[in-house]
Amino acid sequence: MLGSAKAQTHVGAIPSKAQLAWQQMEYYMFIHFGVNTFTDKEWGHGDEDPKVFNPTQLDARQWARTAKAAGMKGIIITAKHHDGFCLWPSAYSKHTVRESNWKNGKGDVLAELSAACKAYGLKFGVYLSPWDRNHPDYGTEKYNQTFVNTLTEVHTKYGDVFEQWFDGANGEGPNGKKQVYDWNLFNGTVYKYHPNAIIFSDAGPGCRWIGNERGIAGTTMWSGLNRDEFRPGMGGIEKILNEGQENGTHWVPGEADVSIRPGWFYSPATDDKVKSLAELLDIYYGSVGRNANLLLNVPVDRRGLIPKNDSLRLMELRKQLDATFKNNLALGNTAANDGKTTTFWTAPTAQHAVLELAFKKPVTFNRFQVQEAIAYGQRVRKFKVEAFENGAYKEIANETTIGYKRILRLPAVTASKLRLTIIDAKAPALITEVALFKAPELLADAEINRNKQGEVILTSASEDAELRYTLDGSEPTYKSPRYTAPVAFAAGGVVKAKAFVDKGKRAGATITAKYDVSPAKWRVTYADTARQRAEMAIDVNLHTSRSTPGSGRTFPHEIQVDLGETLQLKGFTYIPAGNGVIEEYAFYTSADGKNWELQQQGTFANIRNNPVRQDVLLPKTAGARYIRFVALRGANEQQPWAAIAELGVITK
Repeated sequence: MLGSAKAQTHVGAIPSKAQLAWQQMEYYMFIHFGVNTFTDKEWGHGDEDPKVFNPTQLDARQWARTAKAAGMKGIIITAKHHDGFCLWPSAYSKHTVRESNWKNGKGDVLAELSAACKAYGLKFGVYLSPWDRNHPDYGTEKYNQTFVNTLTEVHTKYGDVFEQWFDGANGEGPNGKKQVYDWNLFNGTVYKYHPNAIIFSDAGPGCRWIGNERGIAGTTMWSGLNRDEFRPGMGGIEKILNEGQENGTHWVPGEADVSIRPGWFYSPATDDKVKSLAELLDIYYGSVGRNANLLLNVPVDRRGLIPKNDSLRLMELRKQLDATFKNNLALGNTAANDGKTTTFWTAPTAQHAVLELAFKKPVTFNRFQVQEAIAYGQRVRKFKVEAFENGAYKEIANETTIGYKRILRLPAVTASKLRLTIIDAKAPALITEVALFKAPELLADAEINRNKQGEVILTSASEDAELRYTLDGSEPTYKSPRYTAPVAFAAGGVVKAKAFVDKGKRAGATITAKYDVSPAKWRVTYADTARQRAEMAIDVNLHTSRSTPGSGRTFPHEIQVDLGETLQLKGFTYIPAGNGVIEEYAFYTSADGKNWELQQQGTFANIRNNPVRQDVLLPKTAGARYIRFVALRGANEQQPWAAIAELGVITK
């Protein structure tokens, strides 16, 4: 039945009008851009020469065109990251575009992007980190007002701001001190100039982080949060943020942030590591499909442009999503399937309420979508879906929350009727829409791996795919060598592969992998763990890891490796394991395994939230046969052990 006056009484926390409009955006772009783009760092130290910021072809309209063509609804840019560099000529900092060589110090990235967003009908948002590793006021009583002054500049000079993104990072400034942030003052400043802006942080108040930087929300996903119990930068709350709280006091919906590359800022080393279409689809269904908004980072390169590989992948995603959701197979004339989110079906009871849809002829689908009328609160705790086929109902899904939108990926089902059962809800459910779609079959891309012996192995989830490859960096075609057996590639280089079907008429994306020298000759000479366990750090298997014993042991932990030959080392790589992620390290080299020379000591920036492969370049090339990697501190204070999924070297 249609919603009644009684049914429209809200239950629990409800969204504001601004939050409702924000939720309907669903998908928009993050852009990390700044001095880090030119220094190849994730977290700059604030001591950069601002003159390094000098994009040669900066074109904010290209960013906006790309976002619009990708189906995104807005752009949020890192106006100021932790390094303190401002993308506008702030009157309250000496670390800005004004001090750079770009446009002879006359440029303003925020002005250009704001105008570009307006031209292309996109919403404009800003990220400003309160941490400032450059500003002399940071760590003093003056700084909170200094930060408010920068907020005021941004919120009064560049038009409407739909979202203010606050990072909770809080480290030392140039004076070695940390700041006590005045979040009430910061939030109040934003609302003073943009009362409808959505403020993002771990605690909202407008929207919240979903507890990871993989872009994946919980399978149970409530939009409620006991907001007053949390603060930005608070540790140990990732699971709560990922799932929300059923009886949360405030409406603080989830936003899933993730980068299209392994890192957030552009790096030439990640040009071949743009996420595949399959990975982006997993992220889409794990965010938008689980009651969260998707904020996808697309870093701008040193020219000041979105790179071609990233843009092409965004267009592939748009094409796949358009093909999937263009035709609602369940469209009908009831309140639950009329294609309108302004009407809704009201469940007669809170438990075991059944909605049945019948079709004029059987429909074949593999996507199920359902939405709640969240203006009256999020209600559904548990639901199931049944399809009527071969004369009987068959359960095809059994899930928990719905919220604004829930999309389920299913095996193909052909049914003449569909039954949605609200098993349990906080109050009679209000279902605005039930939709069915048939997503086109996706050709699985080639997958490239290399074993410890240095053999390249190609696979594809599509059983009928032919795999073609090159070893010289050229683009593979159907005429390239066909993969039939492991290929020797111990010295390393660039491998490119592509999956083909229908005798080359259809092809997947080009997949690229760069390898250095293989660890075939390597062996562990010392580690503070069992030898067999230690060897897992150099076995080229990401599913195994070297982990030091946690009981009674504290940092430092170390491992020493004989490379089997003298190599000219330009750097090293570290791939973290799930537990025991290393944050601070020291890297040594030796010619004889006895006399060691410290080559590099530092920290892996943001590795706790984004535990991806770390590539560290040495100040100068070092000839060595032995390497020594020391874990000085972990990313999680509760885990006194260190884990290494893989340790490698850079020689090319």
